Amino acid sequence: MGARALLEVLRSWPESARGEVPQDVDALVHAAARHGLAGFVQHAVGRSEWALGEAVRTQLRREALTQAARGMRVKALLLRSLDALAAVGVVPVLLKGYGLALRLYPEPLQRVTTDVDLLVGDAEVAVASRALVGLGLRPLGEKEAAHAREHEHHLTFTGAAGMVELHFRALVGYGQALEARVLLAQVEEAVLEGRRVRYLRAEDELVYLALHASNHLLQRLAWLFDLKLLVLAHPGLDWGRVVEVARGTAFPHLAWYALEAARRLMGAPVPEAVLSALAPPLWQRRMAAHFFSAERLLGTELMLHKPTWVAAKLLLAPRLLPMARYTVRRLREDGLTALRVR
Repeated sequence: MGARALLEVLRSWPESARGEVPQDVDALVHAAARHGLAGFVQHAVGRSEWALGEAVRTQLRREALTQAARGMRVKALLLRSLDALAAVGVVPVLLKGYGLALRLYPEPLQRVTTDVDLLVGDAEVAVASRALVGLGLRPLGEKEAAHAREHEHHLTFTGAAGMVELHFRALVGYGQALEARVLLAQVEEAVLEGRRVRYLRAEDELVYLALHASNHLLQRLAWLFDLKLLVLAHPGLDWGRVVEVARGTAFPHLAWYALEAARRLMGAPVPEAVLSALAPPLWQRRMAAHFFSAERLLGTELMLHKPTWVAAKLLLAPRLLPMARYTVRRLREDGLTALRVR
């Protein structure tokens, strides 16, 4: 019951959660931390009529501060990355992370952020990569980078300061890709602490965030809450454009999975007509209801059971053949890695 109280907080927003204080408040705190929303829940509960005990309030505050500290570290790396890219004439699109939280949450550090995600055009990858290496970040090895350029959607740069994912595709998932040019065609200019940045147009961003959430099987409720907040922040959202963008990708089913769950669990005001336009076949909708129930998502059940994760990926795939090929390739790569480790 305590964990389900997290859904009550998220569904009620921007109103305060009502009713009695959940009996298992420790479960509420644990669920908020697990799903990257301890800071937000601390804020929301502070506005509600729930009177939590001192021990629970201390625990929630501790989790919120831990996530905020991590977010501050990521923000510092983001600003350094923006400066480095600006020096070589690259203005990236900010995906997810601090840039999203800054625009949607009461305070940006209320939502956990673990790394920096930047989207650039394909022609900018080389110069942007050199700029990030100049920050002291370690790039992938030559072989790994070549593999990523062919099969993945980002290059990873890591170091003591944290991790930057430099996206050259918008998304790779379920054995298919969404190229960056699709979303880079119409971006919006903005400024973040005196630095030029770009954001996806609201309709494109909603589709991208939905695809990303479903690609990870909705295992963090913050991703669904992001969708709700984005819709609330744009009351004039062009839903026809949302459907058009989603259908223009190889992943319209993925958009449906996340938008439907955001509406069902978070109370996101997604029109029924939009869900009808993007809906997968009935049998996949039933599979989604099974895999994405409130209880399973609260417990991140799929994340904890790899065979079930693989089964869900196969059953929910927009197209089975590309997903099957992708699965075989990943299993082969994982097997070769295990052999090398031995």
